[in-house]
Amino acid sequence: MAHYPDPLERLVTELKKLPGIGQRTAERLAFFLLNQPEEAVRALSEALVELKTKIRLCAECFNFAEGERCPICLDPKRDRSIICVVSNPQELWKIEKTGGYHGLYHVLGGLLSPVNDVGPEDLRVQELLRRLERGDVKEVILALDPTVEGEHTAMYLARRIRALGRDLKLTRIAQGVPIGRDLETADELTLSRALEGRVTVE
Repeated sequence: MAHYPDPLERLVTELKKLPGIGQRTAERLAFFLLNQPEEAVRALSEALVELKTKIRLCAECFNFAEGERCPICLDPKRDRSIICVVSNPQELWKIEKTGGYHGLYHVLGGLLSPVNDVGPEDLRVQELLRRLERGDVKEVILALDPTVEGEHTAMYLARRIRALGRDLKLTRIAQGVPIGRDLETADELTLSRALEGRVTVE
């Protein structure tokens, strides 16, 4: 059976590593790129390199940033009395698209998952607690996936936050997000209503 020329085969192989991309889609994308002008492909290549060389994690909230701190943390108009805790930057930007939240964020970097050997020491829990100890924050919103891992993480965080001994309002987004579904895949309207209808964690 004939094979693609090596450069084309290599591109198909690399594209297949992307989430949701199978063999046929990878081939279609590869042939599309092959038929584009060289400058268009070069621009894509440069954008990918820039992504890895210029994007870092914010030193404050661990969102994606170009400098030491992200635009949200640097924005003086943000309400610094509220922190919304999410598991990854993708969820942060999904919430931002709703336009209905104006506080700060904290990105955990995942969820507790004993099955996958992800414990509290693998997440940015201590960094969150240090931020809360400063005394500026009045409310913490736990915007975590309504999954077993998300529930487990929320309960753990609630216990650690209460142990600080501060009079903090602890809330969770309302269950407008279907059980078992990732926040990242929820639409903006659902997320916006879930934030507006957040409930106190007992």
